[in-house]
Order: sequence, then structure tokens, then C-alpha cells
Amino acid sequence: MLRNLVYSPGDVIIYFATVYGACGKSVTYITETTPAAAYMIDYTYPVSDHDLLQKFEDAVKTIKAEGKNPRIAVYDTIVSQPGVRVPFERLTELCRRHGILSCIDGAHGVGGIPTDLTKLDPDFYVSNCHKWLLVPRGCAVFFVPERNHHLMRSTIPTSHGFVPAPTDDGSAAILSPLPPSSKTDFINSFEFVGSADNSPVLCVPAAIEWRKKITWGDKRGEEAIYAYTAHIAREAGEFMAAGLNTEVMENAEGTLTNCPFSNVRLPLSFEALAQKDSVKAWQILHWMSRILVEDYDTFMGFNFHDGAWWVRLSGQVYLTGEDFEWATEVLKEVCERVEKGEWEKTG
Repeated sequence: MLRNLVYSPGDVIIYFATVYGACGKSVTYITETTPAAAYMIDYTYPVSDHDLLQKFEDAVKTIKAEGKNPRIAVYDTIVSQPGVRVPFERLTELCRRHGILSCIDGAHGVGGIPTDLTKLDPDFYVSNCHKWLLVPRGCAVFFVPERNHHLMRSTIPTSHGFVPAPTDDGSAAILSPLPPSSKTDFINSFEFVGSADNSPVLCVPAAIEWRKKITWGDKRGEEAIYAYTAHIAREAGEFMAAGLNTEVMENAEGTLTNCPFSNVRLPLSFEALAQKDSVKAWQILHWMSRILVEDYDTFMGFNFHDGAWWVRLSGQVYLTGEDFEWATEVLKEVCERVEKGEWEKTG
């Protein structure tokens, strides 16, 4: 999406410190290949929603005071690492108020949290379906309101639906080999991309029908799933934090855990184990990730944030409290192995 926009000198892309790595690199690539510049909003969790929104307002003021144009803002619905909810609804309102294009990374949105795109009315919204809708990889959602269709001139990679701009010499445009269509150029462009496999998309109707059958308490379907996944994630976080004698990542407003994730700090000392060396901290993190797979046949998402190691817990519909009780005991053992220095011996 970002690569479709035409940037002018002075245009600025606003993004946040916890941006997903690939998205952050996309921003960097654009600043290397176009006149656009980037502005990162810095913070550490657990930041309050109020403070995060204020930092965004301050960033807009700073950019405009420098005579530049805050062209587009990229932000999450739910951050990947650490797994926390972002006040994306209010950020979208601020973008609209300031005339900034809103680009929402909703990778954990579809199937993860209720989202009314009509009410939200973002300029661009992207989400995966393989995370919380439980369909194969390669299936995603790209929502663009009609007012912005003209900005999205090409898919990535560019395929048959691309319509070249008129040439000065009046030469004929490259014709599409696809059958004639009465659909818009935007739909024709994204409907068929020759190198894309459309079969994962065919699983979506079956996934939606399956989700309608889920029940929990007096709730059914999507409502039951959202309620259960958020509940089990919070319950798991509280149980694990108590078992590890640490804490759950949360802000004073209690909004970070308003999603199917919770983050629990591991009982490991950054100062004692890594001597405040961030390289060693990430070496320890990678060692723990590998050991979980090799020795315990499981996976948990670790993150090193603000001088501490955290584990991200996902409240999937197929998990119960017993799963997280087992996970707590596993993490106790893994942390003990870290403290004994196994990570230094095995790399």
C-alpha cells in the first residue's frame, strides 16, 4: 500500500516504536527510494492510551512546525510484540482531524477483536486471516474506501489489471489479456494476480461457518469467540504472573489487555544475566525460543522490552487453563536453565 503513494519533498510517514518489523523496514525502504521522510513516535509499554495519543499529537505539531507534511500514519490495532491493544479508533479520528491518511496494520484484527470498518472509516486497513480466523497463510484482507481507490494503482507484484497512465505521445496502452470486465479498475487490479494462490481464500466461508457454531456461556459465534479469547488470555496472564512471581503488562487504564493477548514478565535479571548488554539479551531470547521447540515441543512468543524479557500468551479458542498451567511450569524450568548459564554453553 505504502509503495503506491506518490511522495513529494516534505512528506512524512509517521510510525510507532513498536511497529511490526517488516512494516518498519517498508517505511525505511520508501525513505531510501522516494522523497518521503519518516518520523518514529518513541515510547515503552505499558504506556497509557492518553500518553500515546498525546505523543501522536505532539509529533504532528513538530512535523508541521518544521514546514513538512504529515502525509500518512501507520499504526496497529494490536501490536505483535508485545501483544497489546492500541487505541486505533482514536488514532484514526486524529488522522481524520489533521488530514493525515490512516494506514492500519490490523494483522491481529480479523477474528481477534470486533472491528466495524464502516464506523472506523480508515483510509487503508490490512489484516491477516491466518492468525485468528484460523485459515491457511496467504489469505488476507485489504480494505480501501472508494475515495482512495485511485491511489492504489497497482498490486505488488504488478499484474494484468494495472492500467498505465496515458502517454504524451498517444501510444496505445498495454492491453490486458483477461476477459473484458464491467468492474472498476481497482477491483480488476486486485481480483486476479497471476502469481498469487487464491485457494486459501476459498477456506474463509468454511471458517466463518465453523465460528458460528462456537458457544461459550450465553454467547454464540463471533461474540462468544471474542469473549472467550480475551477472558482466557487475561486469566492465563494472571495465573502465570502469580506462578512466576512477576507481573502482567498493563497500563493504568486497563486497555492493553482488551484483546486476546497478555504479556507476562519473566523472572530473569537483565543486569545479572546480560550485564545490560542488549545483544546478550536477544541471544538469551533466541536460546529460549529454540529450547522450547527442541525440548518441550511447544512455542511461545518472547520479547525483550524495556530491560526485561516478556512472554506473549495467545488466548486461542482451543486452549484452556490447563494448557497455561503446563506452560507456567515449563517456563519456570526454562528460566532456571537460563540462570544456570545453559544459553552460553549451547549458543
